Amino acid sequence: MADLVYRNIMKDLKERIQANEFASKKLPDERSLSESYGVSRSSIKRALNVLANQGIIFKKRGSGTFINPLYQKNQTIFQYEGSNLGVTDSFKSDGQTPQIKLLDFKVVPASEELQTELFLNPGEFVYEIKRLRSFDDKPFMIELGYIPIRVAPELNSERVEGSIFNYFEDATGNSVTKSFMTITADPSTKEDQQLLGLKPVEPVGVMEGIFFLDDGTPFEVSNMRIHYKYLNYNTFVNLDEDK
Repeated sequence: MADLVYRNIMKDLKERIQANEFASKKLPDERSLSESYGVSRSSIKRALNVLANQGIIFKKRGSGTFINPLYQKNQTIFQYEGSNLGVTDSFKSDGQTPQIKLLDFKVVPASEELQTELFLNPGEFVYEIKRLRSFDDKPFMIELGYIPIRVAPELNSERVEGSIFNYFEDATGNSVTKSFMTITADPSTKEDQQLLGLKPVEPVGVMEGIFFLDDGTPFEVSNMRIHYKYLNYNTFVNLDEDK
C-alpha cells in the first residue's frame, strides 16, 4: 500500500507540472506537500526522489525543489510510474491513449545467451513475451522480452497485457531499478514495416537492454524496435565527480 501512495503522489505531481500549475517553477516544501496530500513526509520524500532521478525536478540546496525546464519543453515519451525503471511502462504523448497488444506469450528453454545474461542454469525456462505498443491505435513499438520463470512464476497472458514491472512490484515489493541499455538504428525488416507502418526505405530504432531488480537480480532481457519518429532518449551527465 505504501508503494501505491508514493506512486499516486508522483502521478499527480506530474499532471500538475504538465498543467503548469506551479508558475514559479518551484514546488512546495516537503512539509506543505505532506499536509496537502495527507501522507507522511517519507512518502513525499520518496516520490520527490524518484521524480528527481527521472530528471523532472531538481533540488537546489538551501533554495528548495524546482521543475526542470527542459522536461516541460521536451517531455520524452518514455515515462514510468513508481520506482521501476521500465522505459515502456507508462507512455504519454500529447494526451493520446497508450495501448498494448499481446502478439505472443509462451514458455521456451533459455538459450545459452539468455543463460549468460540472466544468470540461469542449463535447462531453465523463460517466458517469451512479444507485444505491440500503440498510441491511439498508431503502433510505435515492437517489444520482445525474456523473463526467467523462477523470478516471476505467476505471470500469465492477462498480466503481461499491462505493466509487467508495476505488476511485479505490487505483487512482490521488488522493483526494477537498474538497466544496461544500448541504442542503435537498423534497416527496417518486413515485420517492422508491417507492424509499425514503415516504408522499406525507413529505418527502425532499436533499444536492447538487461533490466535488474533492486537486489541485483537480472529480471528481463528486452529488445524494443521503435518507429524512428518516436525515438527520443534523454539522459543526464554528472559533472560533479572528481577528475
